[in-house]
Amino acid sequence: MSNTKKPARKDSLVIYITLAFIAGFLSGAAFAVYKMGPETTQTATSQQSNMSDQQIQAIAHLEQEVTGNPDKFQAWTQLANLYYDTGQYPKAVKAYEKSLELHSGNANIWTDLGVMYRRTNQPQKAIEAFDKAIVMDPRHEYSRMNKGIVLMYDLNDADAAIKVWENLLKIHPDAKSANGDSIREFVDNIKTQMGK
Repeated sequence: MSNTKKPARKDSLVIYITLAFIAGFLSGAAFAVYKMGPETTQTATSQQSNMSDQQIQAIAHLEQEVTGNPDKFQAWTQLANLYYDTGQYPKAVKAYEKSLELHSGNANIWTDLGVMYRRTNQPQKAIEAFDKAIVMDPRHEYSRMNKGIVLMYDLNDADAAIKVWENLLKIHPDAKSANGDSIREFVDNIKTQMGK
């Protein structure tokens, strides 16, 4: 992480400019961090009230299944995915970790775990999970995008984030956001605002 402090106004301008792009860019992707700003933990009551009956039943079924068959990694992964989808981030972390204890997983599972680490304020663990995803699948787009997000917005290392995104563009030169915006333009805008 760079120890060089940039003027607060320049940092604020970079964040302001990128927030609008990020908001559209990062919504809707299947394995994405893609939300800017601090995450707040919902209470169990509010989480349950936001879940559909189908989600509540599916979670209950999978919780029962992993209790009866604790070595079934697929059930742990499915349960983790449901916790992820319903905003139960600490539970999702534990379920993904259990799944990965039982099976090496894949780049998508490691990326989802990284997202959950970020949502539970563990950015360094998020980076480690994204790195494992990248090792498993060197062309994995979501892990690279998410790693850049965590570096830039959680670890305040814009230079490292840009490097990660530029490596993504070497692999996927036409990478686009969920709303169709160009990743190249996004990175170029950040670099311009930083005077690079």
